[in-house]
Amino acid sequence: MAAHLAGVVSSLTIKPVIGVPIGDGPLGGLDALLSTVQMPGGIPVATVSLGKEGAINAGYLAAQIIALNDKDLANRLRMDRQANAEAVLAKDAVLQQQLNG
Repeated sequence: MAAHLAGVVSSLTIKPVIGVPIGDGPLGGLDALLSTVQMPGGIPVATVSLGKEGAINAGYLAAQIIALNDKDLANRLRMDRQANAEAVLAKDAVLQQQLNG
């Protein structure tokens, strides 16, 4: 729960670091968000959304970085994205039917 953890890690490596601000604590994650996005030049931290969604997006972002040199992973990401889009369209169809029917 250390709000500054991603920044410290980034200062110690040249590998990509993805920060996931956690939305707990007395400030509701604002401290974690600010400490993750306000890094000095030369110490980058890729920042994703707060909490559970941020953790999911961090995984996807890491996979997308790796997929730059892994065609199989890139294809799996494309298929996952397509499946997600199809699921959203299916949910919308059900909602439209409920609203109109």
